[in-house]
Amino acid sequence: MSRFARLKNRLVAKIATRFPSLSRLLVEAYRPLESAEEVPWSPLRKPLAQSRVAVVTTAGVHHRSQPPFDMQDPDGDPSFRVLRAERIGEDYRITYDYYDHTDAEKDLNIVLPLDRLREFGVEGIIGGLADTHYGFMGHIDGRQIPILIEKSAREVAGRLKASRVDVVLLTPA
Repeated sequence: MSRFARLKNRLVAKIATRFPSLSRLLVEAYRPLESAEEVPWSPLRKPLAQSRVAVVTTAGVHHRSQPPFDMQDPDGDPSFRVLRAERIGEDYRITYDYYDHTDAEKDLNIVLPLDRLREFGVEGIIGGLADTHYGFMGHIDGRQIPILIEKSAREVAGRLKASRVDVVLLTPA
């Protein structure tokens, strides 16, 4: 994707944020990929107050030391970034051109609500917060969808399971 195309995407995201009617038109024009399969459902196996919670965000969040998401590929970047809870609040970047992340850069909790979840843990609403969370970019299309579904999503699911996470909060951007 050219530098001009990236600037255009950022401009469209900022304009759509400021003009909700334009944003509605963009949403109505979007046609998501539909799956013939049923969405898998996993009911809670224990009370939320005893559950370990992790967050998976599609806001393009990553640590500064990690490679940014590939904004050059018009089909998106199906890879993920491992987010360490103890340091992400002061050590993050958002690499994503398809939404205006001005507010998220001021308060990361808008797209990665770890501080709020820590408060829920203190209040006993959740059992605790996982040490590791995951970041994706939200724009994945075309040839990248199978990679996202068959590789990245499966790997993250396996990691969450290995970490004994009971609940995953998905936060879009």
